[in-house]
Amino acid sequence: MALVSVAVVTAVALSACAPSNGGTDAGQTTAPVSQAEIDEAMDTETTITFWTWVPDIQKEVDLFEAKYPKITVDVVNVGTGTAQYPKLRTALKAGKGAPDVAQIEYQYIPSFRQTNSLVDLTPYGGAELEDSYVEWVWNQVADDAGVWSVPQDSGPLGNLYRSDIYAQAGITEAPATWDDFAEDAKTIKEKTDSYISNLPGNDPGQIVGLFWQAGAKPFSYDGDKTVGIDLDSAETQKVVSFWQDLIDQDLVSTDADFNDAWYQGFASGKYASWQTAAWGPVFLQGTAADTSGKWTAAKIPQWNAGEDVSGNWGGSSNAVITGTKNPIVAAEFSKFLNTDPESTLAFANEQFLFPTTTDTLSSPDFIGTESEFYGGQKVNELFAGVSDTVSTDFQWLPFNDYVYSSFNDTLGKAIADHGDMSAALTAWQDAVTAYAKQQGFTVE
Repeated sequence: MALVSVAVVTAVALSACAPSNGGTDAGQTTAPVSQAEIDEAMDTETTITFWTWVPDIQKEVDLFEAKYPKITVDVVNVGTGTAQYPKLRTALKAGKGAPDVAQIEYQYIPSFRQTNSLVDLTPYGGAELEDSYVEWVWNQVADDAGVWSVPQDSGPLGNLYRSDIYAQAGITEAPATWDDFAEDAKTIKEKTDSYISNLPGNDPGQIVGLFWQAGAKPFSYDGDKTVGIDLDSAETQKVVSFWQDLIDQDLVSTDADFNDAWYQGFASGKYASWQTAAWGPVFLQGTAADTSGKWTAAKIPQWNAGEDVSGNWGGSSNAVITGTKNPIVAAEFSKFLNTDPESTLAFANEQFLFPTTTDTLSSPDFIGTESEFYGGQKVNELFAGVSDTVSTDFQWLPFNDYVYSSFNDTLGKAIADHGDMSAALTAWQDAVTAYAKQQGFTVE
């Protein structure tokens, strides 16, 4: 959800065709690792380095170190994704300084895979984890060629709305369809002067999640040098046309998100709802604490009545980095951290990372929690159900940094300036296509 800087894009462009780790393929193997080899590695004094931006993750790391007392994990926070990725690419290119394991968001896995920077976890038992995860989440980290990371958290889309503002407008339930949403937008603005929602021009993650929910497949990647780019499709045009109409009628605001003014918009009632990810409910509790008890969580509106389909916004994983001298330990660490029941439940209930394993998503200790901020509603239970409705075959391009930065110059600019969003979507398609060709990709 964070923005991508020009520096990041430049770093990606410069490194796109460069050897990822000084030419080594350390950690890469095709032969299955035996249990005896794993036992020996986990009983040998070893230190690995783990780059992550997850707060307080030492607790989960402590669980791993307690089980394997001869293993030490050095946790290093070099910044969130957009700060970490350039440093990781620099270290990989130099052939020194890279961690054994790194936090990587789903949309950036293909770019690291394209530079052979990720260890295929299949020989390390990675494929055996598939049944532990929701299908669409697993497809974010694995394909026919290998298993490239281990899922940690996700962000299926739902709808958080101010029940008191809706009630003031005479509306008693959340919109079931986007047509209902548009009608509610008019009523809420007329009777309360609130915007039903805000669509930011600086955040491609949200609108790509809405594309995902609408059935769009804007990206594809064969794992080598062929990509598919279909940002300007009937599904994406449907989405931007819908929001264009609301913006043109001044029924939806277009404030930049994740800044003080935007936070105040939730606290003051400027925005009556937020179409957001499963990490949104806890985030909102901290942002608009004074509105506790006035919010309700609901499913995202549907394009067709009776459907039950969602998209995703956010989520990350732990990947073993090529060049590691301890691939078995690194792989076992990534697997433990994200499948051990105590570790995954701690992520869900203490760091508020929305879970990805089916066990945690169905755990009474997770879904049974009642939230005072949402009037006692079991919000986790609702979003756990939403996770099962996310379409399973959404892919990303191996240069997502550029995809997101060019959004800010095209569709994002049109949203912020109340310009022609349809034309801007076409411009985004053209910009991404041109970039792909410049980088030597074949565009289907």
